[in-house]
Amino acid sequence: MHFPDSSLRDLGWSSFFASQLDPGAAGISGRVASANHGRFLVWIAPDRTSVSQTEFVEVDASVTGSLRKSGALWPAVGDWVVLRPGAPVIDRVLNRQTKLSRKQPEREIREQVLAANIDVLFIVSGLDHDYNPRRIERFLVMAKESGARPVVLLNKADLAEGLSLNLGEIVGSIQQLSAGISVLPISALSDANLDTLPAELGPGQTAALIGSSGVGKSTILNRLLGHNRQATTAVRASDSRGRHTTTTRQLFRMPGNWLLMDLPGLREVQLWANPDPGARGVSDGKLEASFDDIQALAEHCRFRDCTHTAEPGCAVTGADLDPARLANYLKMQRELALLERKTNPRLGKETRAKGNAIGKPVRHHPKRGG
Repeated sequence: MHFPDSSLRDLGWSSFFASQLDPGAAGISGRVASANHGRFLVWIAPDRTSVSQTEFVEVDASVTGSLRKSGALWPAVGDWVVLRPGAPVIDRVLNRQTKLSRKQPEREIREQVLAANIDVLFIVSGLDHDYNPRRIERFLVMAKESGARPVVLLNKADLAEGLSLNLGEIVGSIQQLSAGISVLPISALSDANLDTLPAELGPGQTAALIGSSGVGKSTILNRLLGHNRQATTAVRASDSRGRHTTTTRQLFRMPGNWLLMDLPGLREVQLWANPDPGARGVSDGKLEASFDDIQALAEHCRFRDCTHTAEPGCAVTGADLDPARLANYLKMQRELALLERKTNPRLGKETRAKGNAIGKPVRHHPKRGG
């Protein structure tokens, strides 16, 4: 095995990935910087035998037929992979340290990996018509499940006064959504507070920008890079939404020795639960962690299986809680429960058996005499 040059630490290489390599096997390790229809741009270490190569080498690679047929991990942007020696093909994807996923926005129940091995998730929301606390809550649940640390960026902060928005109150309300969360008001157009973003990461760490179209993700990236790498367009005045100017996921090396991934704008933010049998899915802890205020109240409900809808003695419905926040929590809880039943055959079978057991006495109950 060709072990990575120490310079790959600048791309996020760590002992977590090194421990997965077999010293006796052949292969070259690298990181996926972009993906497009089965073709992958992979960064590998320079050939130190050549004095002319001092920067990382970019390899345009495909995947081996065995990897395509095996059902093993499919490469995503941010993944560490092993290339076959002497050929630009990916033999293997190393296990991920973190993974940002959503349900594929179709009827098919399938996971879509948006980004791999990210340390910080920058959740971008515009302080115009795009601002939506319920959408931010959903992104926070995604971040908790991914393993990345969420940081909320309130872009277009320069518009707050003109829109009669109390910026301090908005920051405080978001901080109450999840304990310890960082909220940074910024303005990509005026560069206001953009210098606070690199301080959220250490050398070699990776962040990703996520949010709706038109919130300014590509503008933020361009400003941080110091030049225009991603195309940008104006948003519609009616709803502050933009077109999908970013269509592929791509990793960028940033000044200051960290990395940033720009993700296309998301119209649908459907959650994904771990489909592995016996594994802990999103609904088994991650959702509650993002709604810790509701979880704290739920501990005082009269019934342990309280659904927080119409039960007597419910501490949640009896509290002074934002009804929209509770409704969003219950909606995501139902969504995840349905998803887990569909992706976990054992759980689905148990749920159907429980329903049949409850319905059977009703169906065979003798009719009362007239």
